[in-house]
Amino acid sequence: MSKISHITIDDSGLPAPTPEIEQERKVAMFDLLEDNSFDLPAREGREVPPGPYRLGLSIRERRLVFDIQTDDESPAGEFHLSLGPFRQVVKDYFQICESYFDAVKTLPPSQIETIDMARRGIHNEGARVLQERLEGKADVDTDTARRLFTLICVLHFGG
Repeated sequence: MSKISHITIDDSGLPAPTPEIEQERKVAMFDLLEDNSFDLPAREGREVPPGPYRLGLSIRERRLVFDIQTDDESPAGEFHLSLGPFRQVVKDYFQICESYFDAVKTLPPSQIETIDMARRGIHNEGARVLQERLEGKADVDTDTARRLFTLICVLHFGG
């Protein structure tokens, strides 16, 4: 089973998220656990333990850390990604989310829809960047990448 069965986010030492960011996190985690595709490819001739996997996400020394274990909590892999390639798209995503959260309170549905379409476009770009960064380390489909990108944004928010 090539999927994530459990996810933890180590946000210790980070500022508390806003209620909106916390809601985004909860939705992304729920959706991710409901439906995802996550597989570890064979690397350097080593055998890869089969899934499902437990995923721990954290930021350590300004790097995004994926700590992967099997369901019985045996180590399955760990990799660190530079946050640099995510910085601009995360910044853009937070700006458009802020506009969206403000728009929902005051603007008509047609304007909210326009902002939401822009938000989805930036979210798709973040997912694309994540899939590129994970190449050779983990195979994820677009929906899984989108949900993981949301969780990266939550970590970025605090970091």
